[in-house]
Order: sequence, then structure tokens, then C-alpha cells
Amino acid sequence: MVIKSFDQIRKNMRTQTKRTVAVASAAEGKTLEAVLRACDEGLVDYILTGRADEILATAEKIGRKVDTDRIADTKDDEQAAAKAVELIRKGEADFLQKGLLHTSALLKAVVNREKGLRTGRMMNFVAMFQTKKYHKLFAITDGGMQIAPNLEQKKGIIESTVELFHSFGVKEPKVACMCAVEEVNPKMPETVEAAALKEMNQRGEITGCIVEGPISFDLSMISGTSQVKKYSSPVAGDADIILAPQIAAGNMLIKSLYTFGEAVMGGVVLGGMCPVSMTSRDSSVEGRMSSLLLSCSILNGEKTAGSR
Repeated sequence: MVIKSFDQIRKNMRTQTKRTVAVASAAEGKTLEAVLRACDEGLVDYILTGRADEILATAEKIGRKVDTDRIADTKDDEQAAAKAVELIRKGEADFLQKGLLHTSALLKAVVNREKGLRTGRMMNFVAMFQTKKYHKLFAITDGGMQIAPNLEQKKGIIESTVELFHSFGVKEPKVACMCAVEEVNPKMPETVEAAALKEMNQRGEITGCIVEGPISFDLSMISGTSQVKKYSSPVAGDADIILAPQIAAGNMLIKSLYTFGEAVMGGVVLGGMCPVSMTSRDSSVEGRMSSLLLSCSILNGEKTAGSR
């Protein structure tokens, strides 16, 4: 079965292993509400890190109660992030959720070489989107982790994101290497790299997907645009994965979609010991819930893949 919506993920989770999320700096109303809703539905258990008094005050403010036995009291964001990562390493939690702290503070703990969640694999941020304006879930990467990935790093980003789509039942995800134009232009290095990635795919160096590039965002996502622009590709109008040329382009596109595009986003960092659910500080409860669902689905997908 191919997963095409967050609602589908939610339904699947009701019959799968319940996961425990470690929330770093949990004294944030929308994050806490999302976690508690998921707990109410029997989808997750939780451990909250941060200042216990602030977590309890936040819960009271949103009209909720939390189990005090599930709070790991810490004095600041740095300790909260480190404690959440420690819970993963000890096997007491299955994945990580960003709360009320800067992304850089959380990632500092995640990528710590001695006590973090590194595995030696490429780590990249994937924003998964659901919108009424598109016929399936689609992803944009990387808009939050790798600043200016080189060709080999882009290959790694594609491979990890393709694995995610395989776990969703998409046998051959369509990857669009996003650029401003559709032709190779030496003055625009991203177009040269996009073409190189397509060639690597055709040579069998990137497998399990179809890679196209250079290709613009409208060509990737809007059916019929390829006819207007006379651009022939199976990816046109049907992309699963949008590979951003660098972090600025990816980040601006991601924020445009969920702020003005009426899209629901779930965000996750791949490549570590576990998924790391991440959303912007202005994300909705629904967006944070979607991130939780996404991480649980990844974990259950990995379990299923490992049993085959």
C-alpha cells in the first residue's frame, strides 16, 4: 500500500508498535498539545525534558495534565537537548522531538561526536507536505540541515530520502533536482550538478528512483506545465522529492508552502540513530502532530523492512 496522506499514517499507526518520544525543552504549548493528543489516541508515549516547573505551568495554561513521572527536570535548553539524546542512546525513547529551543541547540546535541546520534551517514532535513493542491505527499530537502551540499552530499540526501519513500510503499520515487531554469548553465553551478545527478541515476550510481534535473519547481509539481514548456519527463507534474540546490532555497520554499500555501508539513531529520521531529517555532499543532506521525511511520517502516 502506498501512503499518500498523514491521515493514512495515523490509521496505520493504530495497528503498529507504540513509540516513545523524547521531547527536548517541552515547555511549549503547541508541541505539548501535539504530543498529548498523540498520547490520548494511543499512538505514542512520552518523556519530557526541560525545567519541570515550566513544563507543568505550560500544561496548565493549555488545560492539560502531564504525568510528572515522565518529566526529566533540567536547568536549561542545552541540558534538555543532551538529556533527550541520552534517553535515545539508553533505549528509553525511540525518537526525538524539538520543543521550545533553537534548532541549532538541538542539533548540537544530536551531532555531538561522542554523545550524539551520529551513525556515519548523511544527515538531512526532510519537510513532508500534504496539500489540497497536490495529489500525494511530497518532500522538500534539505531546507534545514546541510547548508551548501556538494555533489556527493546531494547524492546522499537523495538516497536517504528515497529510502523514506520506499518505506511509504513508493517503489520508484521521482526526484526533481530543483533549479531556476531547465537548461544547464555553467554560470549556475546547481544546474550542472542537477544534470550530473541525473546521469548518476541513469548509470546506476543512484538507484531505486528516477532523478530529473535541472527542472524548475512549477515543472516538477504542476501537471500540464511540461506541455507549455515542451519539457518531457516522467517527473514533470508528479514529483515525490524536491531536492533544493542549497539550504536558503529549500528553507524559503518550505516556509512559503506552510505559511501561504495552506499546506500541512511534517519535518524530520534523517540519517541518525533515530528520526528527529523538527518544526519551526511558528508551526501549528497540526504540523507538529504530523512530524510525530512521520517519525513513528519511519520507525515502523524500518522495522518492517528489517523483517523482510
